[in-house]
Amino acid sequence: MSECFKPSENCWRVRRGDRVAVLVDGKDYFQALHEAILQARRSVFILGWDLHSEVRLIRNGDGGDTPSTLGAFLDFVAKRQRQLEIYLLSWDFAMIYALEREFFPRYRLTWRSHRNIHFRLDDCHPVGGSQHQKVVVIDDALAFAGGLDVSKWRWDTSEHKPDDPQRIDPEGKSYPPFHDIQMVVDGAAAAALGELARERWQRAVGKRLPDVRPSDDRAPWPESVEPVFHDIDVAIARTMPLYRGHAEIREVERLYLDMIAAARRYIYIENQYLSSYRIGEALQASLSQDTGPEIVIVLPKQTGGWLEQHTMDVLRGRIMVLLREADRGDRLRIYYPRLAVKPPVDLMVHAKLMVIDDRVVRVGSSNLSNRSLGLDSECDLAVAARPDSDDEQTIGSLCNRLLAEHLGVSAADVARQRSERGSLIEAIEALCDGERTLVPLDGTVAEDVDRLVPESELLDPEKPIEPTGLLDYFVGRKQRKPAYRHLVTGGLLIAAVLGLAAAWRWTPLNQWLDIETVHSVGAWLKDGRFTPLLVLAAFIVGGCAAVPVTLMVIGSLIIFGPWWGFAYALLGTQLSALCLFFLGRVLGKDMIDRFGGGLVNRLDRRLSNSGLIAVITLRVVPVAPFSLINLIAGVSRLRWRDFQLGTLIGMLPAITALAAVTDRLAASLRNPDLGSYLLLVAVIAVAAAALTGLRLWLKK
Repeated sequence: MSECFKPSENCWRVRRGDRVAVLVDGKDYFQALHEAILQARRSVFILGWDLHSEVRLIRNGDGGDTPSTLGAFLDFVAKRQRQLEIYLLSWDFAMIYALEREFFPRYRLTWRSHRNIHFRLDDCHPVGGSQHQKVVVIDDALAFAGGLDVSKWRWDTSEHKPDDPQRIDPEGKSYPPFHDIQMVVDGAAAAALGELARERWQRAVGKRLPDVRPSDDRAPWPESVEPVFHDIDVAIARTMPLYRGHAEIREVERLYLDMIAAARRYIYIENQYLSSYRIGEALQASLSQDTGPEIVIVLPKQTGGWLEQHTMDVLRGRIMVLLREADRGDRLRIYYPRLAVKPPVDLMVHAKLMVIDDRVVRVGSSNLSNRSLGLDSECDLAVAARPDSDDEQTIGSLCNRLLAEHLGVSAADVARQRSERGSLIEAIEALCDGERTLVPLDGTVAEDVDRLVPESELLDPEKPIEPTGLLDYFVGRKQRKPAYRHLVTGGLLIAAVLGLAAAWRWTPLNQWLDIETVHSVGAWLKDGRFTPLLVLAAFIVGGCAAVPVTLMVIGSLIIFGPWWGFAYALLGTQLSALCLFFLGRVLGKDMIDRFGGGLVNRLDRRLSNSGLIAVITLRVVPVAPFSLINLIAGVSRLRWRDFQLGTLIGMLPAITALAAVTDRLAASLRNPDLGSYLLLVAVIAVAAAALTGLRLWLKK
């Protein structure tokens, strides 16, 4: 089966591992890592999505006199072995993860530590991407790779006790049970991963590190780990995005597709996500065959927090629907691991594992997501069974051991059921009757939630997103004005405002358009009994007549001032938008299409698919008349509540800016001196900068 590995196509290198083992769950990995680093002599590389100096590697006192936390332990090792250089590389994370990260990691892992400890944050990735490789290399002789960071919320035993007192984070808070997998290799495979780690360091830091000279010493193999493979080829697959002159690498994706195509009896998957449309298509193709492999997928019941559950889980649910539709022979099962019923406790599956036919096992950092195939940096390892060896039995035993952990039975029970029934699915279903078991994952997404979530190309992109990518998605280049036209329009608007102000002061205009007359008309309107109804009716009628909404907003601000004018403008735009929304529902799409052309079709598709986000974007970046957008929203599948909320959020910045500018303009007309004009210009500049900044933020 090693012919499945094709260097330069679906893997980077194929290198011999003298010893190879698979470590299941954080306790075994952290223990092995502690033992291996104690044996380091020349170099240690730790690459991660996250690193935490206060995470405890050892929690049962087996570490002897050595410190248990990562930062103190590395400092201890560096002081004891003066020739040892330790390099720590962590993703320079997005602010959305700030609460999950350690504050001041540079201080904790560099300034307070030995001078031979070098810590850097890796920002060498495109916008939206991350450094997601989880690799540790020791003396270029031993290496770990998989899904586990040396960070908080990762340690757990394979028992996954719901109330394990040892499962606490550095702040002393407990966290839910957590499951992940790491592979450990030595020999030439470890040396290749050392090369990968140095290349990653050079990209992030800009400094090339010297290679470690080969040593005749025995590799620093951890004492607690029993190798399961000996003298076997290890394939190394990567994902690297196109960035700063570095070519795109998609070996991870290609290896996934090749493994799925090569499967004959079964595909067993454990993963955090299932949102990659390419992986989904490959699994659909396998399921649509008259005969083909069984596919068993183990996922978390829910991913992460509220945001992931309302984005990535929605994308997962869409793919699950397609897979079940393609399943001709009832060969698909998707489960989540349940640990307890009262109270309900589920297992967080963070592993990234695939096993096919007892012939290939793959462990890595890559999720079954679009971003893992093209946007984030990833590293996976794979081993294939050799002819005339016990490798197939070893791979089968690993699969049995993982299923036993999730089903709450012994690996022998799983092996016996598989042997008797000849089916992975039947074996699982014969054993899943306990409290701790695998439960079918429904994955159904509420229709209202599904409507709010945009397509996967936005939430889970497979390529770096250009700054204009988001705007292109909603609007399209044909409907966007060139940048110079925005600048010219803005400049003319400012010039017109200043010219009007000058006309009031220095031209005959001030003789027949008296400012006091305008104020008297405004005062009459403000004091009227039916003024609120008249103003709101004017907004509704003006919207139906396609009067530019900006003019109506400015009119209300001039007449009623910045506060009442702001309130009338905000409420008036809401009512006008809602009336046209329901008018669109009444007229129907065919009628609107006759007048709108291609723009209508594009906006209809985006409003239907992307909901609230699309409405906000189109309010801040008005690529079509206010009234037309309202009509198109009415004929789309958008809910009226999402439309109203998006209109409110999207109109607030513009109305606020116009209120500030109009207020200063009125003040300049009342007191036409240099100071008032300068203040007017300053307010216009600030408002323009704020709106421009908001649009740029939306693009990013």
